[in-house]
Amino acid sequence: MADERNRIAREMHDVVAHSLSVIVVQADGGRYAAQADPEAAGRALDTIADTARRALADCRRVLGLLHGGDESPQLSPVAEVEAIGALVEQVRALGLDLAHVRTGSPRPLPPGPGMAVYRVCQESLTNVIKHAGPTARATVSESWLPDRLRLVVSNTLSADRATDDPAPTAFPGQGIVGMRERAEVFGGRLTVGRTGEGGFRVQLDLPYPDQDAWPGPGRTEGDGS
Repeated sequence: MADERNRIAREMHDVVAHSLSVIVVQADGGRYAAQADPEAAGRALDTIADTARRALADCRRVLGLLHGGDESPQLSPVAEVEAIGALVEQVRALGLDLAHVRTGSPRPLPPGPGMAVYRVCQESLTNVIKHAGPTARATVSESWLPDRLRLVVSNTLSADRATDDPAPTAFPGQGIVGMRERAEVFGGRLTVGRTGEGGFRVQLDLPYPDQDAWPGPGRTEGDGS
């Protein structure tokens, strides 16, 4: 029961935190654009409305678990590694200077590990949006190594937010805890910390699951195909 509550709490945190961050950024930009560029303000309002609708639908699906509903709700955006590209484009549209690098040969992951990777990337980018400042730069790197997938999300800080204080080792809040829990569920490891330039770096190393133990798309438990 405790594990299930923690899982639901992680999903709610990831959905709400990311969606609200997008809404805040668009609302701030739309306010400044309203007088000079009404069309830009209109686009910001469209993004706010679409994001809010998706977040509301996701919250309803996750909360449905508390009432004995579907144990595996389909959340939007699709929480898979393949959806990271769309996530990057969404965050770029907010104005963040964001690069996406992929090396190696991607392979399909089962839904559980795939969701874990997606959510770690989403939470990391949410933290960049909230804490790094408007002129920060960030990079999402996927390295498909022989035995594991390594996801790295790193960023610089805007000049007005740079600090020489080495004490902070993580962005505030429960996001880091949730990301670490997601990694450990599937035998992965999460490392976080400041970069030499005062920015932040999140690294997820997730071993490829045993395909006999983790059924892939179109394959079910006990299916010998």
